[in-house]
Amino acid sequence: MASTVTSDSLVYDRPRGPGIRGGVGVERVHKYHWPAIQLNMWMLIMIIAACTIIGVFATFIDVQNTLLLPVPWYFPYFITVAALTILFIALLLALIFQRRLLPAIVMIGGFILFVLWLVGLVVISVQLWGPNGSVNSNCNLFVFGADPKPKGQTLETLAWLQQRSICQQWHAVFAFGLVGTVFLVWIMVIAYQVFADERR
Repeated sequence: MASTVTSDSLVYDRPRGPGIRGGVGVERVHKYHWPAIQLNMWMLIMIIAACTIIGVFATFIDVQNTLLLPVPWYFPYFITVAALTILFIALLLALIFQRRLLPAIVMIGGFILFVLWLVGLVVISVQLWGPNGSVNSNCNLFVFGADPKPKGQTLETLAWLQQRSICQQWHAVFAFGLVGTVFLVWIMVIAYQVFADERR
C-alpha cells in the first residue's frame, strides 16, 4: 500500500477487487483531515438543539390537540427539520466511521439545513416578537407581569405555572433555533477550510 501525506490529508492506493475484465485494479482513496474536537462539538450541540425543538413542539402539538385548537404549520415543520438534522448527523457519523467524509457533503447538507433552520427561526421570531398579539407580549402581560402572582396549592396557581412553562419553552425554542442556525454556518466554514487546506 503506497501512501502520501499532503496538507494534513492522506492519499493512498489500495487494491480493488477484480474488474470487468478480470484484472485487479487500484482504487485511489483520499482522506481529509477533519478537526475532531470541533466536529464532535458541533454534532453534540446540534443534537441538543434538534432534540430540544422536537420535544418542545411535540408538547405544543399535544397541548393544541387537548384544547381542540388547530396546530400551526410551523410546529410540525420545525419537528421535521430537527429530525432531518439528526438524520444528517447520523449520515456524517456513518461516513466518519468509514473514513469517507467529504467536505462537499458537509457543505451541501449544511447549506440545505441552514435554509430550513433559518425559515423556522424567522417564523418563531415573528410569533415571539411580532407586532400584534405576540407570544412575548402576552407572556409579559398575563404571566410574568401578573400581580399578585398566584400562590398556594390551587388550580389557578397550577394554571399560572403551566403558562410560565410555555412562555419559557418559547424562549428556549428561539434560543436553540438561533444556536442551530449559527452552528450550521460554522460547520460550512469548517468544511470549506478542510477543502481549502487540501487544495494547497
